[in-house]
Amino acid sequence: MKVQGRMFIWLSVFVLAMAIVYGVWSKEPAGTTALFLAFGLCIMVGYYLAFTARRVDVGAQDNSDADVADDAGELGFFAPHSWQPLSLALGGALAFMGVVFGWWLMYFSAPMILVGLFGWVFEFYRGENANQ
Repeated sequence: MKVQGRMFIWLSVFVLAMAIVYGVWSKEPAGTTALFLAFGLCIMVGYYLAFTARRVDVGAQDNSDADVADDAGELGFFAPHSWQPLSLALGGALAFMGVVFGWWLMYFSAPMILVGLFGWVFEFYRGENANQ
């Protein structure tokens, strides 16, 4: 993770330099703002990866003598099949359609989003996946 953190931090420095150059030369606010926001996103990801790298074991990508097989194995726990993302996607699509067609669609999308979010957060507290 140290390598990825450094890469994103250097990328953020590059994007910041390009944002300043673009802002001075073009005097166009939309593109300049987008580049500064991209800088913010890059620095957040880089800081997170560098911060996390200090708290986890050294991975194969941080060892210059490592083989590809050294990084094999279990990557973590991933949730089994879940219907909650579908509910969130439909609710989100309705919410964005509410911006276009009328705010009254929010009355239908907000409950779908809340049900999907609640179900996704608490899906391991009930049913066959309940933690004992």
